[in-house]
Amino acid sequence: MRLHFTPADLRRVTLIAPDALQEVTLSVRRLRARPTSGHGTRHGLEQWHRRTRAGARDRAGILLDLVPQEKFLPDFLFQLADAFDTGVERAVQTPTEQLAADIGELAAHLRPNRRVRELAEGTSGARQGLAADLRRYFDSCLAELWPQVLAGAAADRALRAETLLRGGVDGLLATLGTRWRWEPPVLHIPWPGPHDIEVPLCGRGLVLLPSYFGGPGLMYRTEEPAVLIYPMHAGDPSAGGADALGPLLGRTRATVLAALRHPATTTTVAERVGVSLPSASQHTTVLRNAGLITTTRTGSAVLHALSPLGEALLNGDTGIR
Repeated sequence: MRLHFTPADLRRVTLIAPDALQEVTLSVRRLRARPTSGHGTRHGLEQWHRRTRAGARDRAGILLDLVPQEKFLPDFLFQLADAFDTGVERAVQTPTEQLAADIGELAAHLRPNRRVRELAEGTSGARQGLAADLRRYFDSCLAELWPQVLAGAAADRALRAETLLRGGVDGLLATLGTRWRWEPPVLHIPWPGPHDIEVPLCGRGLVLLPSYFGGPGLMYRTEEPAVLIYPMHAGDPSAGGADALGPLLGRTRATVLAALRHPATTTTVAERVGVSLPSASQHTTVLRNAGLITTTRTGSAVLHALSPLGEALLNGDTGIR
């Protein structure tokens, strides 16, 4: 998939917080896949998959009949909202013609059952059943994990902010995905479909939406900015933090961040990393401004320590184990 930017689009790139309804949909897709592990896979996500997959039918209800393992996802399950309940209500109030169209698209991937056919007809009972299944699934499968999702998103936001400060919009777009390529003015994204997709953004801009469970994905809106779902930074727990963050923060600054796993003065940071005192001071200032470390003055010295965001970023899986 190729996203084509105009100068106006580049001035209108924004980043928002994860959307709970979107994460419900993408997590159901994740449940349908085999558990995976290895480079770039979150420790917490592996555990969640193994724990949740058992009894998935009882937990997810009709959602397993609406979310195929790959390709098409129904638009009515993507409702950007400030709160999960708001997103659920918007999904339930989807016009019948859109429900029918989306479910018609699903026929190529999943076999509709009675509940799905009733939802396509827009019956009141089917709509309320969808709302009940969405809420039950979130409460039983995601509520416990949700603080970790938000912590991961906060760490990802700090990383993207630092990347934007260092490299501008070019740097931000060039580091969104490990296999994504930014060749101005086009962002190239690996896509599972059999055909290339050309997406002109038409000067309306782009909203970047981080996801704990999935990505890439695109919500194309004709009168509003398109929404690009990208996988939040997972890091590599085996890489010792600095190696994983080097391409994004810069090798020296990532090493400074890793050196502050144990609080230290600026002089001690310089000694640990092997840089000059002015260089260490400069790097700690940038990291503090990005919200990755805190600095406390003690007499004539200052003591630096990781902030929760900095610790989450180094740990890759948000530091919650």
